[in-house]
Amino acid sequence: MMSTPDTEYQGAPASRPLELVFAVVALAFTSGYLFLSTQIPLRREAAPGQIDARFWPLVIGVTGVVVAIALLAVAVTRPAPTREDLERIQPGGYLRVIATLVITGAFIALWSLGSVILFGYRVEVFPVAAALLMAALMLLYGHRRWLSLIIYSASVTAFVYVVFGMLLRIPL
Repeated sequence: MMSTPDTEYQGAPASRPLELVFAVVALAFTSGYLFLSTQIPLRREAAPGQIDARFWPLVIGVTGVVVAIALLAVAVTRPAPTREDLERIQPGGYLRVIATLVITGAFIALWSLGSVILFGYRVEVFPVAAALLMAALMLLYGHRRWLSLIIYSASVTAFVYVVFGMLLRIPL
């Protein structure tokens, strides 16, 4: 069967402005992350030579800024790479990105509450908000099996809560 130009696979076109915008956004995001990682409150200062709660966020932030600067340098000095291996944007792609940002913003807003009082009991918001975030994103991106959705969301949330909240004692 012969292929016509309409049925032939067409990859995404190369785009220098897209590369530049991505590098600038990455630099802004990682710079903000690095700044915020310096603001993490510590229950107690670590002794010299020891690691505290700021160490890994600072390492990740510095690494992110360095990578973003490298991306920006490559975007400015070299031609845009071909993107034939990438599919063009699918219908509904922009809506999914916007929905992801809205869901993530709602998660951050809920998480910032810390805890709430319900029926006379203090309830931590993070486990509930994290499980809802995971479930909402899985539904948004096409997961439809309810049992695995519940099990996966609950297990990932429990893992994060146990490791960071209980073992590492990082306030969530």
